[in-house]
Amino acid sequence: MWKLADGNLIHTTDVSRIKFRTNISESILESLKLMAAANNTHVNYLIESGLQAVLIQDVISFNKESRPKDRVQYKTTYDKELLESTKVFAKKNNLFINDVIEYSVGNIDIENVKKNSYRFRVE
Repeated sequence: MWKLADGNLIHTTDVSRIKFRTNISESILESLKLMAAANNTHVNYLIESGLQAVLIQDVISFNKESRPKDRVQYKTTYDKELLESTKVFAKKNNLFINDVIEYSVGNIDIENVKKNSYRFRVE
C-alpha cells in the first residue's frame, strides 16, 4: 500500500496482514485461481470473503471423513484479525484451519471481494 506523507507517496507494508502457511486441496486451489483470474482479484481475497461469511454465520457443518486427499502447501497473507478469528472458530468446532478454509470456499461473495488493485491503494 502507499501512504501520503508531506505530499509524497511512500510505499509501506500493510501491517494488518500476516503471512500464513496451510495445506489446502489442490483442486479447490485451482478453482480459486480460475475464479480469481476471471474476477480480477487474488486467491487470498476470495478466501477471506468466504471466511468472513462463515464467521458471521457462526455455524459450520463439516464431515471430517470427507477431507480431500489432494492437499498441497499454500502460503499467502491474510488479514491478521480475520485469521485470529478463524483460529478461534476452528478450535471451538474441533477442526483444523485448513478445514475451515476449504469449507469457506462455498461461501465466497464474489460481488464484495477486494480487487487486484486493493494492495496498491493510497491511505
